[in-house]
Amino acid sequence: MKISDILRERRPAFSFEFFPPKDEAGGAALLATVEALKPLEPAFVSVTYGAGGSTRARTIDVTKSIKRDLGIEAMAHVTCVASTVDDLRSVLQDVSRSGIDNVLALRGDPPRGETRFTPADGGFAHASELVGMIRSEFGFCVGGACYPEKHPEALDAPADMRALSQKVDAGAQFLITQLFFDSEAYFGFVGRARRAGIDVPIIPGIMPITNREQIERFTRQCGATIPPRLMSEMQARREQPEAIVDLGVAYATLQCVDLLSRGAPGIHFYTLNKSPATRAVVSALLAARPWEPARGLRYVENADAIVEAALSLDPHVS
Repeated sequence: MKISDILRERRPAFSFEFFPPKDEAGGAALLATVEALKPLEPAFVSVTYGAGGSTRARTIDVTKSIKRDLGIEAMAHVTCVASTVDDLRSVLQDVSRSGIDNVLALRGDPPRGETRFTPADGGFAHASELVGMIRSEFGFCVGGACYPEKHPEALDAPADMRALSQKVDAGAQFLITQLFFDSEAYFGFVGRARRAGIDVPIIPGIMPITNREQIERFTRQCGATIPPRLMSEMQARREQPEAIVDLGVAYATLQCVDLLSRGAPGIHFYTLNKSPATRAVVSALLAARPWEPARGLRYVENADAIVEAALSLDPHVS
């Protein structure tokens, strides 16, 4: 089923992102992790994509297994990194033959240690070019990425929005945001996008914090900011790994309550291939249902109960 249809029929849509395993044993472990999410009825699961052929075959294999063996709709990521147009076309043909209906089309990050993206000879320089090629040559539902706090390489916010408009004009049918920790950044971004004529669903991307050093590294790489009060609370728990996880689950739960009660179409969770913290957040949300109009304000005002429910599900299990 195409994600564009899912987003029309299902509110909210909870989805989960994983990266492909390194070997067969990792593949079995990953499928078990994804299967543990089935009781939450995921709208879809996405699988990331390695540059230069490093995980491309496994991305396709895992995505196919999630759909075929687990019965969960799946989406494969495809990036422009180290790929000619013919390379990308070949990958997309493999994805299509695998019975996968959905693709997240990304430019991809520069190699480690570099600050600017350099396209391969005969390759694409922008995600909008990849989106356009996919939409013109294949039958996939195509998603794209967006940055509530601006793409780190964009000159400014207006330039970033113009690039996003090009991506949607090329055929992107929904957008998933980079991670963020301030809901106002998301709603401000959505407002600017609507004023710019971008009318596709914009799904907020959330990463429950489970490791202080890790989240600080991720935010530096993608240009996201950690609010000062949240940073202060993390610093206060820097010698207490389990307390960091509890803080991350509580904060993500409150953030999702705010997003859903104010109209976000769903949540896309960056899982880092571990499901317990995410399961705890989503389970509490499903119990509270803050997106229902009669409940939203009541649960925002009584958010402590939602957080307590999330923490009671033991997000420390690996």
